[in-house]
Amino acid sequence: MRYSKLFGKTIRQVSGEVETASHRLMLKAGMIHPVAAGIYSYLPLALRALKRVEQIIREEMNAIGGQEVQMPALQPLELWQETGRDVLMGDTMFRLQDRRGRTLCLGPTHEEVVTDLARRFVNSYRDLPLLVYQIQTKFRDEPRPRGGLLRVREFAMKDLYSFDADDETSTSTYQVAVAAYQRIYERCGLHAMAVEADSGAIGGKESHEFMVIAPSGENEVIYCTSCGYAANAERAESRVPPADMGQPLRPLEKVATPGAKTMEEVARLLHVPIDRTWKAVFYMADTELVLAAIRGDLEVNEVKLKNRLKATDLRPATDEEIRAAGLIPGSSSAIGVNGVKVVKDYSLTLGSAFVAGANEEGFHYLNADFVRDLGDDTVDIALARAGLPCPRCGTGLSSTQGIEVGHTFKLGAIYSEKMGATYLDTNGVERPLVMGCFGIGVGRLLASAIEQHHDEKGIIWPVSIAPYQIHLCPLGMDNPRVAQVADELYDRLTGEGLEVLYDDRAESPGVKLNDADLLGMPLRVLISPRSLESGSLEVKVRREKTHRLVPLADAPAVLKEMLEQQ
Repeated sequence: MRYSKLFGKTIRQVSGEVETASHRLMLKAGMIHPVAAGIYSYLPLALRALKRVEQIIREEMNAIGGQEVQMPALQPLELWQETGRDVLMGDTMFRLQDRRGRTLCLGPTHEEVVTDLARRFVNSYRDLPLLVYQIQTKFRDEPRPRGGLLRVREFAMKDLYSFDADDETSTSTYQVAVAAYQRIYERCGLHAMAVEADSGAIGGKESHEFMVIAPSGENEVIYCTSCGYAANAERAESRVPPADMGQPLRPLEKVATPGAKTMEEVARLLHVPIDRTWKAVFYMADTELVLAAIRGDLEVNEVKLKNRLKATDLRPATDEEIRAAGLIPGSSSAIGVNGVKVVKDYSLTLGSAFVAGANEEGFHYLNADFVRDLGDDTVDIALARAGLPCPRCGTGLSSTQGIEVGHTFKLGAIYSEKMGATYLDTNGVERPLVMGCFGIGVGRLLASAIEQHHDEKGIIWPVSIAPYQIHLCPLGMDNPRVAQVADELYDRLTGEGLEVLYDDRAESPGVKLNDADLLGMPLRVLISPRSLESGSLEVKVRREKTHRLVPLADAPAVLKEMLEQQ
């Protein structure tokens, strides 16, 4: 490709509101153009890189027996009503009506559509196992699109769906697919960490996210450096160190705590450590008020709580909503509460002689005891954090930020049972299909590669997904000898099957070199009057600081070898 003909030009400045490196660099490189919030046009350089990612994905999906299909982006809402996810997706789903008044949606995902396909074409155990995949456009009405391609409202996603006869074979399929995912990331030049994850609106028995570690990531990853445990913060668990267990059991004692509203303020006023307090956190779960009781030094994991309650929507309750239930914001606890749903975290059991709200304005209890005052019904709704002991080995947990570039789910039979997707086993007994779901956001993966591979000058493309392998950069195109050699070399390299971006513009050396660094092709080949004096080219690997001289006659062979070594 001659740069003078390339659609999409580099720019020097972008909006100060751009948050992430990938967003800034893709805009500056002329790779994407914002059409509206979370909606982008892909220009030729971005699309070439995107197609390379898609090809790697297709090769790995085909290698494990996947068959490519294409399902519609425009879907009848009736399919979603069969599973109840039309309600669960809420405002995330784009809905519309056709001219006949039938409600349709722009698919945020395709579990319902693929299950409908399976119930029509899978009849017998002889049809199993089955793997089908697609790369299709998805639509989600994100409330806060951000980060360029990292969180958008229209995006390309690869979906792989598995159908098996039972849990055992489904688990084997899951492991094969996860291994294929690791190969995809490795081939794209990415280091991705597999972490335990919450299944969210898709549901299922087990799921993993693949995280690219990057400061711009909006997901917190909790992990252990000793045993390898890793989980999204929404799913992560930790051990909770017990508070002082040596306190004697005494009767509840009500004390005044004027002006103290938070447990930190109460703890300071009463001279007790924060881990010897209980706090009450109020939520509205759909339309029901819920009191989440947890030890004062911990925070509620709202995803765990939402899942425990099987709620569609969860939000903090207002003071007015709390008072309407006869409770006191800042002075409440689970002790003696009736008529309000209470969820108790197991941390309430780890200690003795706690301080807790007395459910009276400006008063708290001393000497609260879990067994005596609350009972024995607890769950894990605590938010894990760095520093707490690992749930597996007890080592202190660590934390980092990550970008989700893939998500895998063991769905089990939740969709097949609701939609009647069954097969006949070897005994002629009808059984539900056991499903798995495996997604990769293609554009997000591309942006994540830039987040992991860039410097202060621009992008540093991994060879496997670079738009072009070589950036041919002649300096001084007004010199007939330079122009002639550049044209001839471009023809030789492309004739050898190499992919070359040829900067044939009559621009200054500074502009050309800056653009070459910004665009970040793996190899930069420089032709100048000085290099031609020795019959050489100046070749630089983008990620390295030094260059080497290569004889002009040997250029194709040497460049191929250099590309293979990266």
